[in-house]
Amino acid sequence: MAADGALIAFGLDQAGYHELTLRFFRFCRDALTDDGYFMHKYNPDGSLASSWHPFHAKDEGRLPIQEDETALVLWSLWNHFFLARDVEALGEFYVDLVRPAAEFLASYVDASGLPKPSWDLWEERYGVHAFTVGAVYGGLRAAANIARFFGETVSAEVYDDAASHVRIAALERLYDPQLGRFVRALLWTSDGTLRPDPTIDSSLFGLVRFGLLDADDPRALATMEAVWDRLRVRTSIGGTARYEDDAYHQVSRDLENVPGNPWFICSLWEAQWHAMRARTAADLEPVVRILEWVTSHAERSGVLAEQLHPFDGSPLSVAPLTWSHGEFVTSVLAYLDRYSTLSSCERCERPTYQREQRRIADLHAAALGVSPDEMSFLAGDLTV
Repeated sequence: MAADGALIAFGLDQAGYHELTLRFFRFCRDALTDDGYFMHKYNPDGSLASSWHPFHAKDEGRLPIQEDETALVLWSLWNHFFLARDVEALGEFYVDLVRPAAEFLASYVDASGLPKPSWDLWEERYGVHAFTVGAVYGGLRAAANIARFFGETVSAEVYDDAASHVRIAALERLYDPQLGRFVRALLWTSDGTLRPDPTIDSSLFGLVRFGLLDADDPRALATMEAVWDRLRVRTSIGGTARYEDDAYHQVSRDLENVPGNPWFICSLWEAQWHAMRARTAADLEPVVRILEWVTSHAERSGVLAEQLHPFDGSPLSVAPLTWSHGEFVTSVLAYLDRYSTLSSCERCERPTYQREQRRIADLHAAALGVSPDEMSFLAGDLTV
């Protein structure tokens, strides 16, 4: 899936593996449809894989896609270029990947500017989803940056304008003033209308992660505080659930204490949120606690599953899930980057970055079941 791949590529690029992520972006360039979007799944050779998203439903045709997949590839590609500064590589993607994908995102909207319905990132519901809206906003902004770099100012303005309309529509239609927070989706109904879905879902973080909302926006703050509080798994295992009453591999109906099984991805999104909000080094302690929680529940091999049993901590569903590993890398580096701006040596006033590298290296060692000395090489290079 392109969405998983894009988020994993983001973590790899943050860690410096730029040559590796180029393979992913080349795969995406070749897989993109002529109309500028990605299908649900692909086989390793680039051919279409099986999917449960229908081409036809409720007496109408519909695109069997998750629009966030197309948007996240653009968002991740811009991050790749921003970090790698590989002009030649970016040039090979602009005409055949960036331009058609951005034009699709800019045109696949309703009269208000909100993205048209598609399937959500969890592959379960059809509608207009907050995560997808945030991803489309981020993808269009990324496309505008890339177009501007190539001197195509008219195209950049088109993509920026489309992103602005997405944001305005999202604030008008996804924010519920009575709830005091954003809803996770506008779901497609049998009569062809969209109804708000107020279910608290960790994917609401996408509104902030991809830049549609600033982390200091009071609406974002109220939404995310509601998310992390409601989705906390209140057992000895802990962690953060995917969304309220998550039936996938559901273990308990005690929804007050177990809204769903703890997911590594969702717990790490909470860590990234705390890193964004941190104003002092002490504010980063919740991030450290979550990273330590992840390492303590990894398999001895270092493998991270998709989710955990809420009472005994055993892995459930897919293991390993590469996406879980990608979000761990992203969270570690988000922590270190934020820490480097918030803490300095009292004597030389330089960031105390290497001290924290040592601390995170110890977390890596714990995850792999080896001693810190055996992982000492990580102290100087966390990209290993």
